[in-house]
Amino acid sequence: MGKLDGRVVLVTGAARGQGEQEARLFAAEGAKVVLADVLDELGEPLAKEVGGLYVHLDVSREADWTAAVATAKEHFGRIDGLVNNAGILRFNELVSTPLEEFQLITQVNQVGTFLGIRAVAPEIEAAGGGTIVNTASYTAVTGMAYVGAYAASKHAILGLTRVAALELAGKGIRVNAVCPGAVDTPMSNPEGTDPEAVGDLYRTLVPLGRVGRPEEVARLALFLTGDDSSYITGQPFVIDGGWLAGVSVL
Repeated sequence: MGKLDGRVVLVTGAARGQGEQEARLFAAEGAKVVLADVLDELGEPLAKEVGGLYVHLDVSREADWTAAVATAKEHFGRIDGLVNNAGILRFNELVSTPLEEFQLITQVNQVGTFLGIRAVAPEIEAAGGGTIVNTASYTAVTGMAYVGAYAASKHAILGLTRVAALELAGKGIRVNAVCPGAVDTPMSNPEGTDPEAVGDLYRTLVPLGRVGRPEEVARLALFLTGDDSSYITGQPFVIDGGWLAGVSVL
């Protein structure tokens, strides 16, 4: 018996990184996974590999959400869960950040999460209840220099998570957020920096002495999607190797 046997779960940003590992793990645990992304060349073969369904979805576009939900329902009959994983990151000094860059990050990360909740929650309610997991960030609960637009969007996702948890609890829907720290994905290392150099950085910053792995975040998303977390809603779950705990002086 898998932890998600019979569940239909839509995962955004599922073509690579954390979303890919979530799709793989959920499928291994018995879920029928709807893999949603804009990276069709990566997402389509992955969906075939895990026995899921691929849908093209730009999370910032309302029409794309409508089409993705309709396709998922046509294929699987219902939707029981959502993982709002898609997101983008840009590094920039706050006062040097162009308005267009700030708005782009807000549109994908914050508006995309809002549209996902709004589009999928009624389907989850109709299926008899289920879960929504929003991907926030370590930067949703603290500050970090040079990622001001990203941090603002992730703080907003925590607010959306808490409001949605309150409003949807009576409809049988639990809503929580994962808050990853440094995780080794194409988003956090878009320039393909030498993994050893990245490792050296996080050996200094992170108490556990290493960067996180996307499959570790996937296991947390699985916990929040499955019945093991049946009495948990409206909460942020930090997964950061101890980074948020403080600063070591040694």
